[in-house]
Amino acid sequence: MAFDMAHCSRCLIPWGKHDGQYLMEIDRILRPGGYWILSGPPINWRKYWKGWKRTREDLNAEQSEIEAVAKSLCWKKFAGNGDIAIWQKPLNHIQCKSNRKLGQNPSFCQAQDPDKAWYTKLETCLTPLPNVSAETDVAGGKLKKWPERLTATPPRITSGSSNGITERMFKEDTHLWNKRIAYCKTKNYELKTKGRYRNLLDMNAHLGGFAAALSDFPLWVMNVVPNEAKINTLGVIYERGLIGTYQNWCEAMSSYPRTYDFIHADSVLTLYKNRCEMEDILLEMDRTLMPEGGVIFRDG
Repeated sequence: MAFDMAHCSRCLIPWGKHDGQYLMEIDRILRPGGYWILSGPPINWRKYWKGWKRTREDLNAEQSEIEAVAKSLCWKKFAGNGDIAIWQKPLNHIQCKSNRKLGQNPSFCQAQDPDKAWYTKLETCLTPLPNVSAETDVAGGKLKKWPERLTATPPRITSGSSNGITERMFKEDTHLWNKRIAYCKTKNYELKTKGRYRNLLDMNAHLGGFAAALSDFPLWVMNVVPNEAKINTLGVIYERGLIGTYQNWCEAMSSYPRTYDFIHADSVLTLYKNRCEMEDILLEMDRTLMPEGGVIFRDG
C-alpha cells in the first residue's frame, strides 16, 4: 500500500503469466483505490499488431490473460480506449470477499506481512486489505490531500499499527526535524540555497522528518529504512506522500555512481556497528555521492 499509481510502458513483462504473480505484486504495493496504467503491447493491438510483428491471435490472448488476472484481483477497468488501459484497485475487499467463490484463485495470503519486501519471494496470492465496516471506507484509513498529507498524522499511526509510534511521537519528531534543518542551514550555506541540491539520500529515515522539513525546496529525498531498523517505518513514509525503499548498508545500493547531491546519515554507523566494516559503508556513500556533494553525519 505504497503507491497511488503505477505505470508500465512497453516494459515487456508477461503480466498474465506465472499465475499472475507480477500483477499480484503490483496489487500489493498499490494503495486502496490506486491505479495501474499499461501502455504498449498488447494495448490497442488491433491498431499496431503489424508494426509489433506479432499475430493478432497472440496479442489478443495476451490481453485476455491480463484482463482475467486483473478481474481476479477485483480491479475495475477504469479506461481502455486508445493507447493506454487503466485499472483501479478497490478501496477495500468487502465486495471482493463476498463475491469470491470457494476455492477461487488467487486465494488471499495467509499469515503474510505485506510490508516485508527485502529478499522476499513473490507469492501467488492476493494481499488482504485491512478490514473496514462499510463499502465506502478506505482500507487502512483515508489520506489527506497534498500538501496537508505531509504533516498530518499518518493513518498507520492513528490506528495504532505502527509498533508503538504514537501521534504525539510523530508530531514531536516533525517539530524536531524542523529545528534540526534550520540549524543545519546555519552550518551549511549551500543547504539553504534553493537549487543547489536536487537528489538527496536519507540513509536512516525513520519517519521521514528530514525530507518533510525540506519540502519547501525544489528537491526530492530517497528515504531509506534499513532492514536492520528496530521498527519498519516505510509505510509511514509513503503515507506522508514521500518516496522510500529498504536497504542493508552492509551491501551495495542498487544505484549507479554519483546519484546523490547530498547524503544524510543519522545513526547509521551505530546501527551497523559489529555488523560490517564502517569503511565499506563510507566507500558506498562515496560511490553514490556526486563530486562536491555534501554529507551530514549524526551519530552517538
